Amino acid sequence: MNRGSGSGNRGSGNTGHRDVYGPRGGVNLPALRGHNDALVLDLLRAAGPAGLGRTELAARTGLTPQAVSKITARLGADGLVAEAGRAASTGGKPRTLLRLVPDARHAVGVHLDRDELLAVRVDLAGRVVAEGGGPLDFGAGPEAAVEAVVRAVARVGDPAGPPLLGVGVAAPGPLDHRAGVMGRVTGFPSWKGFPLRGVLAGRLGLPVLLDKDTNAGAAAAAGAWLRAAWPGEGAGVGADAYAGPEVEVAEVYAGGGARTCVYLHIGTGLGAGLWLGGGVYRGARSAAGEFGHQVLLLDGPRCRCGARGCVEALCLEAVARGDVPEAARIVGEAAANLVALLDVDRVLLGGRVVAAAPDVFVAGVGAVLAARALDPARPVVALAGAGVAEGAAEMALTPLFGRG
Repeated sequence: MNRGSGSGNRGSGNTGHRDVYGPRGGVNLPALRGHNDALVLDLLRAAGPAGLGRTELAARTGLTPQAVSKITARLGADGLVAEAGRAASTGGKPRTLLRLVPDARHAVGVHLDRDELLAVRVDLAGRVVAEGGGPLDFGAGPEAAVEAVVRAVARVGDPAGPPLLGVGVAAPGPLDHRAGVMGRVTGFPSWKGFPLRGVLAGRLGLPVLLDKDTNAGAAAAAGAWLRAAWPGEGAGVGADAYAGPEVEVAEVYAGGGARTCVYLHIGTGLGAGLWLGGGVYRGARSAAGEFGHQVLLLDGPRCRCGARGCVEALCLEAVARGDVPEAARIVGEAAANLVALLDVDRVLLGGRVVAAAPDVFVAGVGAVLAARALDPARPVVALAGAGVAEGAAEMALTPLFGRG
């Protein structure tokens, strides 16, 4: 966005910085100070502990060096940015490198499942620093779940620790992401129309974001490269558990190659989160991703949604009788339909059923995709690099980095 020579933007050649989500550029209007701050923070987050120099930040945002200096001074005063050392000299004065301070702020993510709750607190790099959870009876109704969330946030919180930016809540769909209102969750009619986001915001005194569990899973899986950029240093709870898959996803996303993926969650139900065009795709009514209720078998077993032969009913029936390879094959057939429709780069698997037999599901889904592939360049099938609660926390972080 070029506002001329007096605006701090460096002319018509500015294309903004390009990262794995697409191009974004800086502007120098006072009303958009927060926008420019977010651009700089986002770049420093992706750079990891090594950091970036002010010259690099100016080049990638399209802002003038003077504007970047003012922004970084302001962020430093807020404790969000600190010096990371000096770059190697190329003949002149060594450049000062700046880095994000991950412990400057935290966020909480909560996964409301049908029979359990998991809460995590993460730093600005998305690394888990505290977690807790327990059983939950989703059928007991919204009021009981609200109390459980409030208790869980208190358990993982630290009154003496960094300020919380907000709380992300991932729940079974359907729901209205924009309004923060629950929809008609299959089997749980008492939840329809409940304003969960508003009620929790009032109880917690914090910004709350509500989304479907599968969308949170997609955000966590697609954003795993960020955690891979911050290895080891200050790694918190669960860091070792996700090291391998995160690095694997990082190699694709940090390189800018993969731009689309589908996250398939297999737990008490089946659903999909879609990462398309650089972000979570929710659809016009927040209803995208109802993967579990596509019909694979006409006149098949009755599903709890009322239809027959749904993927969810077939898969969970196979799991219940102990035939996990058949469950993986069923998921693979449904995933192949999705891949043929959307042409995604990656199929990422998560949820408790997958966690109980990860190799079986990766191999089973992969075999079906290979057999049905119409193109030799078929998508990679892998385990998701993080869980739904981590994705919910990631969504609570995104406004700080201009991605909300």
